[in-house]
This record gives sequence, C-alpha cells and structure tokens, in this order.
Amino acid sequence: MKPKRIRALIVDDSAVVRHAIHDALSQDPDIEVVGTAADPYEARDKILALDPDILTLDIEMPRMDGLTFMRILQKHRPIPVVIVSSLTPSGSQAALDALEAGAVDVIGKPGSAWRLGDLGGELRQRVKGAALASLHARSAAAPARVAALPASVRFNPRQIILLGASTGGTEALKFLLSRLPDGLPGICIVQHIPPVFSKAFAERLDSICAFEVREAASGDAIRPGLALVAPGDYHMMIVWDKGNYRVVLNQGAPLHYTRPAVDRLFNSAVTCAGRHAVAALLTGMGSDGAEGMKRLRSAGAATFAQNERTCIVYGMPRAAVEMGAVEQVLPLEQLPGALANSAIARSNAGTSENQSSPARLQPVQPKNL
Repeated sequence: MKPKRIRALIVDDSAVVRHAIHDALSQDPDIEVVGTAADPYEARDKILALDPDILTLDIEMPRMDGLTFMRILQKHRPIPVVIVSSLTPSGSQAALDALEAGAVDVIGKPGSAWRLGDLGGELRQRVKGAALASLHARSAAAPARVAALPASVRFNPRQIILLGASTGGTEALKFLLSRLPDGLPGICIVQHIPPVFSKAFAERLDSICAFEVREAASGDAIRPGLALVAPGDYHMMIVWDKGNYRVVLNQGAPLHYTRPAVDRLFNSAVTCAGRHAVAALLTGMGSDGAEGMKRLRSAGAATFAQNERTCIVYGMPRAAVEMGAVEQVLPLEQLPGALANSAIARSNAGTSENQSSPARLQPVQPKNL
C-alpha cells in the first residue's frame, strides 16, 4: 500500500513566498501542497475545505497576525504548524511566542528576494518532521521543582553537560533547563534553529533559568553556571585548552540537513570529555546525535534520551536507543533530576556511596515560566 502523502497548506501574505514554498515542498514526493492562503481568514476556510495535515505560517500578515491565528487554531482545530518568519529580532521574538503557543517548528525566511536555494531541503525536512508531531505531548510533562546542589559537591573541571534537540525542542529545553540548579558543570546546547532565532532563544532561556544562558561565540570558555546555545547556521564543537573547555564554531557543510548539528558537538566531546560527559537527546525528527551519543557512551559518558510519551517527535531519541547509545530513557519531567544526579555522581566529591545511590537534592522553587 502506498504511504499517504503529507497534505500541506501554505499561509503567507506574499505571493512570492507562497510560490517559493510551494515549489520547494512540491519537490518531495511525500508532500502534497493542497492549497495556499494569503491571510488567516482565507486559511480558516481552506482548512475546513481541504483538511490539511500541516500548515506553514507567516507571523506578520494583514487582517490577523499569525500568532493570534495560531492561538485560535490550537484551541479549536489543533494542527501541526511550521512558522516561516523573518530573520529579524522582532520576527524571532514573535516566532518564539508562536512556539510557546503550540507551533511545532520554525524556519527563517532567507532574505527579501526569497529564493529558497539550499534551504529547500531543510524546509522539506522540517515539514515532514512536524507532520509526525504528537501535539498531546505538550501537556504530558508534570510540574517539577528545581533541585539545589549539595553544598559539599565539587565538580571536576573536565565535567560537561551536552544537550541536543530539534522539532519540539525549544519548549523541551525550556522545561528542562529552568529546573536545573545553578553551579552544575558547563552546559552546551545544540537546538536546530535558524540564525537570529538562536540568540532570542538563548535570551529567553536566560530569563527563566537559575544560571546564565547565552548564545555561544567562538573561543568562549565553558564554565560551571553557564549554558551556551549554538548559534543558528554554525556547528558548535568543544576542545580542551589550558584547563578549560572552549567553543569552536564553523560553517562546515550541513549534517542531517542542518547546521548546527548535534553530532558535531557530541563527536567533538568524545576524546576531550569522554567519561566526564553527561549527554541527553531530546525530541526531534531524524537521527542527528545518535551516532555521536553512541561514541560518547563507548567512551564512558552518561547518556540519556527523552521518552516517546513526552516527545513532540520521537525521532532522534529513538534512533539513539535503537543504536544502543542510551543508558536511560526517561520522561521529560524526570530528566532534570537525572542529569543533575549523574553529574554529582561523577564529581570529585562523589564517593562510591554517591555513585551507587544518587544524592538527595534540596528542592527549591523554579523561576516562573
């Protein structure tokens, strides 16, 4: 039996953009563009008439903005949505608001001429990933409390926490990081996200976390109490240099249709971090990060994956599990405690007792989300 094609509806006030997205998506035999709409009112009528599986949606449109439409849509007729937004600070903030309101993914418009070029492959992958989204997973994660570190814990300078995510990952990372305590080993994050959006995303995380979060720059020292987000369109790697990990950024070829790629980060940590690393793969389509996580596990790192129930798309974690790269598969609500306890168990202060029985962490209330 031939697999069902993904039925896509394109919503954008620009005829040029609608045409460009239509051409890009139509190149994939698994995607059928069933229609286009110039504004949310037209989109509403076409959703009822055409019953699409997924929307691509602009944020800035006349008559009704995309964010308002998103909120109405997710309340009355939930459907996976990929936001297609301008690569501007205001466009980035609006896109993050849309992700919080229920959008599955975001991709940036590459410029005023709006020729997709190499972005066409990424757009097709994002649409196919979003079509697999489990929208109910958003409410699966129960509230949790941040755990305060024991006063006696002392981390080895070689310790580091590595996180990778894609489709649905902005909200998963927001949940996880806002529930981690200050003072953990340095954290490096690769989220599949476009340029400009990554800076806005890091700033939003910084406003809700107990520690500093910012977009990484080449040469940054990675230290306890700091989380660095890979900039969009740059791979992020780490090296050990004079007693510190440092960030290395480059614009090498995309991997798994994306730049940054989780595998680039994980693979760079195999030699310099090895058994001192704690790594986790969160929700996302495809297999990015699975190979690197397998190599990390072979080097002695602690490896975790988000479980299917709480993933928007159980792709990257599934690939890692099937590859034998994952020690523990956990629901999102259990990952903050698991990562913190794993880091404590590997610290210089950890005794054999600590390693066999995770430390009891003192609960404190997280910042408001």
